[in-house]
Amino acid sequence: MRSEAWPIAKITGFRFYSLIAIILITFAALPSLAQGAVDEQSDLFWDKAEPTYIPDYLTHSWAEAQAQKIVAYMNDEELLSQILMLGYPGKEAPAELLEWIARRGLGGVKIFGRNAEESDVLARAVAEFQKAAFSQELSIPLLVATDQEGGWIRHVKGKSSESPGNMAIGATGSSKDAYLSGFYLGRELRTLGITMNFAPVLDLATVPESSIIGPRAFSDDPAQTARLGIAWARGSMAAGVIPTAKHFPGHGATSLDSHGILPKIEIEKSVFLRRELYPFEQAVRSGLPAVMSGHLAFPQISGDEPASLTQEMIQGMLRDRLGFEGLVITDDLYMEGALDGAGILETCLKAIRAGNDMLLLSTAPSQEGALWKGLLRSLREDEALRAMVEASVRRILALKMSYLRGGGKDSLIPDPAMVEMSLPNAKAQRFFADLARRSVSVIGRQAELPFAPQGRVLIAAPFSEFISLGKKGYPDSRGFAFSYRPERDAKPEELKAFEKALSGCAGVIVCVANRAGMQFATLAHERGVEVAIVSVLSPIHAAHSSWSKAVIAVYHYAPVCLEAGFEVLTGKLKPSGRVPLADYHLR
Repeated sequence: MRSEAWPIAKITGFRFYSLIAIILITFAALPSLAQGAVDEQSDLFWDKAEPTYIPDYLTHSWAEAQAQKIVAYMNDEELLSQILMLGYPGKEAPAELLEWIARRGLGGVKIFGRNAEESDVLARAVAEFQKAAFSQELSIPLLVATDQEGGWIRHVKGKSSESPGNMAIGATGSSKDAYLSGFYLGRELRTLGITMNFAPVLDLATVPESSIIGPRAFSDDPAQTARLGIAWARGSMAAGVIPTAKHFPGHGATSLDSHGILPKIEIEKSVFLRRELYPFEQAVRSGLPAVMSGHLAFPQISGDEPASLTQEMIQGMLRDRLGFEGLVITDDLYMEGALDGAGILETCLKAIRAGNDMLLLSTAPSQEGALWKGLLRSLREDEALRAMVEASVRRILALKMSYLRGGGKDSLIPDPAMVEMSLPNAKAQRFFADLARRSVSVIGRQAELPFAPQGRVLIAAPFSEFISLGKKGYPDSRGFAFSYRPERDAKPEELKAFEKALSGCAGVIVCVANRAGMQFATLAHERGVEVAIVSVLSPIHAAHSSWSKAVIAVYHYAPVCLEAGFEVLTGKLKPSGRVPLADYHLR
């Protein structure tokens, strides 16, 4: 399996002419790709007659030609199925979805959190999906995708490793950390048979208080985000997992959630080009294989419709302006930001016409339902739409050939026994624990460390793990649990109980995950108690608390991050991270 898909050094001199000779000899031995008739008994996808030597552009050229050959052989149902990536309910592989795959083929299956709580069960489901794909006449493998960004977006749980996340990588500023994060997350996914990851996130932390993006972003700086995102993508590909940059053209400048509403980002085109578009532009230049389109409106640029459904953004900006030739997949089209009052059939057709190659549907439609019949009818009656679908299927197949064929069919079928042995990956866990320690950042210009009040300490948090780890670091401490939600305003009865719990305490350590959490820290300060704050998501919530003895950021509430935070508070570890937000007085 190829581990890289990046630009190749130029070949000159004697090596060039030697290579031309090899090409001519090799292609003379290959079956003609221009044959009019196709042998129905041939295994088109798994045909071994391909150039396997070093130059990537030869493999790509062969894959594209072979993809065109397969598309010419496919019937309408097979064509339409290839542009669909479907979710499914529960943990087991549903019989109806397996039947769909075995009968028509399918472009891909999306793994959501609801499917992935038990690693061995997930591996068996993925194996069933791929075996069904191989039983179909064309034997085209599925793309099996998920959202495993790192940090708090971790759809595949079970025995997988927890990681500090993107903003922690931004805090170290290290391309190596980004590469290894993509690599180790990808390595665990590939063990489970997952071959595509909807990451890296190239959105900017332009609105860092947003609970939608926040610490999912590497930084608020376009150049740093581009550099780290590209390194992350390269690490993922080295692990055998296709990276998919998201959410094109940028979700960072809004605090609204496109799952429930269509966010409208009111920025001028000049700002958009130098800010939102820049990380995607650089990633495309680096050879990024896939992009996810986001359900966001940019009224001053492409009107009030979702960018994911407009030709101006997908065909105009992404394809024509940036020159992207890879795969474009939508975010879930059942999200309200995509539907925006329309029906699902109309939304899917808009997505195709805008230039998306694959349609992500979190709920699989019925095999013979209205959505399927409507899409199939449109494919057969609209020649322009059919041409777009055929072009998309060629891209899908070329991507699958470039990334999924190398190890053969067996490499795509996970072994539950191997999952039990391999997960969690020990090297991954060591790396992520080290990254967590190196990313701990002081918010503001100074901190009185170690935090050591002369008396009892209260540990207050919405996470039980924080309280238990805090009691280890401060043995004579007491714990106080408060609610994570509502996120903006703490519950009055909890603030009252907290004030009572402060009695007899010389200091308090407050875990701040949102604005509500910050209200507990402020109350303690007002009551004259020494305060230390551990920010666990976006550090913006603790930005204006210079009165605190110490304010540190760890960027995620995973145990490895919380442990690192307490090591800093108790003086065992010197903080070396730097908050990757330039405009909010956090450094």
